[in-house]
Amino acid sequence: MGWRDAGCFGSTFYETPNIDRLATQGIRFTNAYAACPVCSPTRASIMTGKYPARLNLTDWIPGRQSNMKLRAQMKVLPPEFEQQLGLEEVTIAEVLKEVGYVTCSVGKWHLGGQAYYPEKQGFDVNIAGGQWGSPPSYFYPYRRGNSKAFDLPGGQEGEYLTDRLTNEAVKFIEANKDRPFFLYLSHYAVHVPLQAKQEMTDRYERKAAGLPANDTGKFLPEGATQARQVQDHAVYAAMVESMDQSVGRVMTKLDELGIADNTVIIFMSDNGGLSTAEGSPTSNMPLRAGKGLLYEGGIREPMIIKWPGIVKPGSVCNEPVISTDFYPTILQMTGLPLRPEQHIDGVSLVPLLRKGTGRLQDRELYWHYPHYSNQGGKPSGAVRAGDYKLIEFYEDNRVELYNLKQDIGERHDIAGQMPEKVSELRELLRGWRQQVGARMPMPNPYYEAEKAK
Repeated sequence: MGWRDAGCFGSTFYETPNIDRLATQGIRFTNAYAACPVCSPTRASIMTGKYPARLNLTDWIPGRQSNMKLRAQMKVLPPEFEQQLGLEEVTIAEVLKEVGYVTCSVGKWHLGGQAYYPEKQGFDVNIAGGQWGSPPSYFYPYRRGNSKAFDLPGGQEGEYLTDRLTNEAVKFIEANKDRPFFLYLSHYAVHVPLQAKQEMTDRYERKAAGLPANDTGKFLPEGATQARQVQDHAVYAAMVESMDQSVGRVMTKLDELGIADNTVIIFMSDNGGLSTAEGSPTSNMPLRAGKGLLYEGGIREPMIIKWPGIVKPGSVCNEPVISTDFYPTILQMTGLPLRPEQHIDGVSLVPLLRKGTGRLQDRELYWHYPHYSNQGGKPSGAVRAGDYKLIEFYEDNRVELYNLKQDIGERHDIAGQMPEKVSELRELLRGWRQQVGARMPMPNPYYEAEKAK
């Protein structure tokens, strides 16, 4: 889900009344980031409070470097990376379970095979979470043929996955309303395959037909591909609305049970909106590019936190925050001692939540994505320090520098105008990579051999 895929973040095409209502009850973060432009690494960062590079889990699982045809097209050879979140990591679910919370994971897990499923990582209940990153189908039985790769039994023909996962989440809440619980409701939507309810899709088709023409065109070049500039994809819009309805159902159930005032809700996405490939269903404008790239469209996320009695309803925070921050934030929210040796790359957001604004201690945010993405991204790293963001491309050591305050769309590379700032940020990025043990790409002999043919 992209930064602009909800009404409260600027969308005028997608209809998200429940997410918008959540924003009026909580605090909306305008500079919230995923720790990676693809899913598995960001999910690992949420569970552990660590940067993906420190975990050596830097791409979606299993990744694409094993594809020899694709490998021959890579100028550099991406490093091998972990195919699971190691059991030695103490997840936020394990900590909460230790102190009496009942823990439940509903939906996408995508952090390793069966030996690394949620129930091995601190969750009492796991519903529909496994090694897969997306379902074969969003309609029951959610799988193709005789495959059991995605098995969620007991449904009915026509049942929609987002609705089913919400049903399961609501049942869990009802069953545990009288005890502390931690629910990780992780929808597969919005994600390919692009499938939605027909009546909802038809409504958005009519809505799209009434949109005014875009003078600059629906797509603009982005590297070797192109990025969607307009939100008008009916199926994607319907998928967003179904997910929004889920948010509303969860909020309503908390109200009905009388526990809404004693429940924290955190809303977040794991990477930017898909705008350059696989149907390019959404636009992240004014942000550049999308999923799989380290431009803002690939990593800046819609994020809302509702903490009744603490957060001022309808407040907005512009401070840069990142997915590693959830772990220490949840610990402090629940009155538990911090575990800095575990969530070494996160900081608690509680001071911001109490004030509704303000600053954390000065810090930089970092990304390391040494892989080629399915969406056209190249191996690269990035650092944000204040308003400045530097991206370093590992194929040729080229850098780009942007002032995000003046140029949120990253259209004006100012690296040539500010060599001292480039040197400063580049040194920070190199030092950070060394500190976390980030693995780098190597020259690719397969590419050289293919080029020599």
